Amino acid sequence: MKIHEFYRDTANVHLNASIMALVPPIIIVMGNLSFLQSKQIMILTLPFFIYSIISYQFYLFRKRQSISIGRHMPAAESYYQSLFDSRHLLVVFMNTLSSKVYLYFPTGHLAGEIRKCREEGVSPLRKPTIYTLYSRDNQAIAFYKMIGKKSTRIEVYNQNNEYLGCFEKEKCALLKSKKSLLSETGEFIGVVEGSSYFMDEQVLNKFSQQEGSLRRGWMPVEWRDLFPEPNTPVLSFAENLNNKDKLLRMSFLINEYFSER
Repeated sequence: MKIHEFYRDTANVHLNASIMALVPPIIIVMGNLSFLQSKQIMILTLPFFIYSIISYQFYLFRKRQSISIGRHMPAAESYYQSLFDSRHLLVVFMNTLSSKVYLYFPTGHLAGEIRKCREEGVSPLRKPTIYTLYSRDNQAIAFYKMIGKKSTRIEVYNQNNEYLGCFEKEKCALLKSKKSLLSETGEFIGVVEGSSYFMDEQVLNKFSQQEGSLRRGWMPVEWRDLFPEPNTPVLSFAENLNNKDKLLRMSFLINEYFSER
């Protein structure tokens, strides 16, 4: 899915919402004309009509964005072969009943996606939530197992189901929490720090050196033809990180988009 296709699908979500919002008013009007015949009852239809109109305007807005982006999309496929080939990825969140996180190359082509799945053979008394990172070819790259609610632990496994380490979030005081990264042997390797008011997450190693970040509002101007939202979050990693290191540090995305939101 290219980025203009994402905006097209988002537009269709708003269109469906606009159409569905018309169902209750139709039922109210038909019921009122058939039985009650009361003018006051018709007032109940106003919120639905207003919501339908607003949703339709969002549909038109996203549709125009999709068409504009499609005109600027390069004709050739992206020169990136894997999501690990680029230091920077743009993160787009699809907030629906089955929420997904899409990762895009700066060229507008899909790099991968994260979506929820179910683990088979798990005891009904203890059901961890599994999120899978897929490549652009829909091949599973990594699995993130979320355990706990107040104190969150996200275990990371590669495509061969080998344990790579984990992300741990512990509540401290009031709204503050400690977010740590541990290796497969349980060794402390870094922390995730950020603001409570806006998205500016930084991944630091145990020497307080930055190895990654997720920032909103820092997107380069030259990418705006393909990503019209200036606040599209940008995920960045240091050049010295290997694929295993990136998979482990990407675990904070699960907490950011599927736990804290």
